[in-house]
Amino acid sequence: MLRPTFEREDALMAAGHAPVAGCDEAGRGPLAGPVVAAAVILDPACIPDGIDDSKKLDAGRREALFAAILACAEVGVALAPPARIDRDDIRQASLWALAQAVAALPRRPAHVLTDGRDLAPCGCPGTAVIKGDALCLSIAAASIVAKVVRDRLMCGLDALAPGYGFAGHKGYPTAAHRRALEALGPCDHHRRSFAPIRGAVAASVAGQEPGR
Repeated sequence: MLRPTFEREDALMAAGHAPVAGCDEAGRGPLAGPVVAAAVILDPACIPDGIDDSKKLDAGRREALFAAILACAEVGVALAPPARIDRDDIRQASLWALAQAVAALPRRPAHVLTDGRDLAPCGCPGTAVIKGDALCLSIAAASIVAKVVRDRLMCGLDALAPGYGFAGHKGYPTAAHRRALEALGPCDHHRRSFAPIRGAVAASVAGQEPGR
């Protein structure tokens, strides 16, 4: 089974590019809530065991690794709220959040490894790594941080906007979420530029029109 390694980070540091940060985001696909980005500089002498792509880990393991990463790594976190996503589109909002997460690190990295095809505009050299969360330990660590932070935020939104089930589906377009949208209409935490939310807004407005 493919597991992330520290080979890319080691090669960059051996070439004089230190520190190296990995960055990733969570929450591009949901209909609600922010996209959360994280940047992580791992300490080569203190890398927690078991770091992997966050999608391969259950919630309990992610929480344990999140605590271990915070204990021995440098971490920056940023988020792009629904308003920015609606204004800029999800791709641009995600790249902006990634750049903000890198800027939030205690030290400016000499090189940034970013998951995916796009480089975050963080003002320093970088490499986009397709499936980076499955290949690079620094990116995998960032994927864990971003996922845990976003899941916690969505649990908080569940209390602020009861009835939508955010604590369960985390804003993803599940059947339960779609039923809640039909019953309640969108709330302030929904991404109104996303097609299902545009449709829910239109249906809500139509239902309020005189004679309907």
